[in-house]
Amino acid sequence: MLGARGILLLLVIFGGVLNYADRQMIAVLKPMLEKELGWSDSDYGYLVAVFQFAAAASFVFAGWIVDRVGWRAANPLAVGSWSLAAVAHGFARTMGEFTVVRIALGATEALGTPAAIKTIAVWFTAKERSLALGINNAANTCGAIIAPLAIPAIALALSWQAAFWIVGGLGFVWVAAWFVLLRLPVFRAPPPGEGASDAAASGARVPWRIVLRDRRTWAIAGAKVMSDQVWWFLLFWMPDLFSRVFGLDMRGFGLPLATVYTMSAIGSLIGGYASTRMLATGMSLNRARKLTLLVCALLVLPVPLVLHVDNYWAAVALLGLTLAAHQGFSVNLFATATDIVPTERIGTVISIGALCGNLAGMLVLQIAGWVLDATGSYGPMFALVSVSYLIGLLWLHLLLPIIEVSGSGPVPQQIRMAH
Repeated sequence: MLGARGILLLLVIFGGVLNYADRQMIAVLKPMLEKELGWSDSDYGYLVAVFQFAAAASFVFAGWIVDRVGWRAANPLAVGSWSLAAVAHGFARTMGEFTVVRIALGATEALGTPAAIKTIAVWFTAKERSLALGINNAANTCGAIIAPLAIPAIALALSWQAAFWIVGGLGFVWVAAWFVLLRLPVFRAPPPGEGASDAAASGARVPWRIVLRDRRTWAIAGAKVMSDQVWWFLLFWMPDLFSRVFGLDMRGFGLPLATVYTMSAIGSLIGGYASTRMLATGMSLNRARKLTLLVCALLVLPVPLVLHVDNYWAAVALLGLTLAAHQGFSVNLFATATDIVPTERIGTVISIGALCGNLAGMLVLQIAGWVLDATGSYGPMFALVSVSYLIGLLWLHLLLPIIEVSGSGPVPQQIRMAH
């Protein structure tokens, strides 16, 4: 059964790799698209903000859909639909057409996170989830590593249109593999006694009233607001940062970006392992999760130094440390959500958190375009980045002074609040 869970995790991981690659293509291809289509920084900021808005709006329903249809159907629905949207980018030419395809991509990619986390929550126990989520996050980042290395090569050898068609088309291969493998008998039910209830595994009716009135929902959502905005800002603006500040072109910034995201993947693994190891030594769930979150938040503080170094590899080290800390923070935040939220509605709660995080990301992406057009400096943006995680952790602690494991069931367990 461990082998079956490993296969399932690999499938979820590869879907996440495609998710990152599809969303990041526009950032990697920005110099070429600006030259061929005449985009300004504000135009680009608008397009990435539109993507965020579409994802945020869709998250209102994405988690509910995932909880309703179950993990089996949700995963291929997610990958297949966003792959179609990614391929459609290759046919866009005008700003209006790019707006439409960016909206489609954001709306469909919203299904990915709740589907993946629900699958892990169903198939892995509470003690295993942070490590499984860490492996998942680390491997998913391969999409962000591969994109700046492979996509420029495809675009320069063929065209930017071909890059969208080829990378987007890989999603259809994934969907075919999912349906073939999930027909195997071993995947007909989650491991007895290890996963969620039958309702959680196959689909459940999610009471919105209970979810929205639950303090745990907004604890996760507020922390996602402060952390996700940083990820989206760096994901879409780092190529421009290396081009604007250090004079690197599409060929030149591929290796630095890949290095940054490799460091972020390592941070994901370390973050997942650290809290798992703390729990194994007998440390309380509350202390293990929050201590890991605090260390990650402190590691982000030096990031404004990126703008004061002469060597771009020093900037790579600082940005890599920041995104490694982000991934460690993200893994433990997701793990906290699976700890405290009944499994049959984890998709809905994750979606609400992602909705809030995407709204924050949408705002920060557009603000970045305005700030750069007005000042030409990344300074204000990195000042915000440096303190975002500490603010997010403070919010989480204020709403959840004590983190305790929740059980399944339609009625939320009360969280013991200590003041």
